[in-house]
Amino acid sequence: MTQPAVPCHIFGSHIETGAIEQMNSACALPVAVAGALMPDAHQGYGLPIGGVLAARNAVIPYGVGMDIACRMSLSVLDLPLSMLARKDKKLVRALETETSFGVGAVFTGRKSHPVMDDDWGFCQLIRELKDDAWSQLGTSGSGNHFVEFGRLTVNEARAGIAPGKYVALLSHSGSRGPGARIATWYSQLAAELHPELPRQLRHLAWLDLDSEPGAEYWQCMTLMGRYAAANHQLIHDSIAAHLGTERIWRVENHHNFAWQERHGGEAVVVHRKGATPAEAGMLGVIPGSMTAPGFVVEGLGAPESL
Repeated sequence: MTQPAVPCHIFGSHIETGAIEQMNSACALPVAVAGALMPDAHQGYGLPIGGVLAARNAVIPYGVGMDIACRMSLSVLDLPLSMLARKDKKLVRALETETSFGVGAVFTGRKSHPVMDDDWGFCQLIRELKDDAWSQLGTSGSGNHFVEFGRLTVNEARAGIAPGKYVALLSHSGSRGPGARIATWYSQLAAELHPELPRQLRHLAWLDLDSEPGAEYWQCMTLMGRYAAANHQLIHDSIAAHLGTERIWRVENHHNFAWQERHGGEAVVVHRKGATPAEAGMLGVIPGSMTAPGFVVEGLGAPESL
């Protein structure tokens, strides 16, 4: 098994060997500073899903993931719990009407959001993707991506919400087809720029942030972050309006992204792939698989978790 060259804290036990090996390989990269592996981690491409890696002045496209800015969004709605108990058909109609599921899902009538007024012309790839992005704005995709209603149990008072049980809307999706195209393009470019990497590490190839490709990828990634957030906002706002109600409390976060942060006194790029940011006091959402419970969590700010 590859031995990590920098500290790597593994949380939990019974994590599959493939995920640990992938994390160790990432921590052996020359740009690696520190790593962490979450207790629900499993093998993926490049970084394992549930892997966190701090790198020095470099971004790893596969460390962010194929679905750039995949994120969670939870809204508490001002609706009676009895609607869940009786499986009210209004809830089903709201889901079927206000978003679209499946590979390549689009809306024939484009939705509108200020994100489409952002700069979509800073590179050729982004210019080519704008029309697809607009047609997929507000859609949910496929795989383990979902939009569903459920009961949220709040055990302790939080700002804006008291303990109790509530009707909540939970969504899980990212930057759709455009994000996947960006991830594919820049991961291949990173691999070409690092022919010295052995075959098993090709998915861990990086882009220097002070290089033109690295700066360009970073700009693409942050645009996809805003685009993914817009998708969730449209889904939640549209469903709430369809039901004639309001979003009275919300929690949301990316879990496929990279952030420029300081850890151990050093400026680093922290990749969180399928991993929820957990600064002290920060709320986030960790999903289960479709129909399985998800969890609203509060970060402890543990340094070893990055």
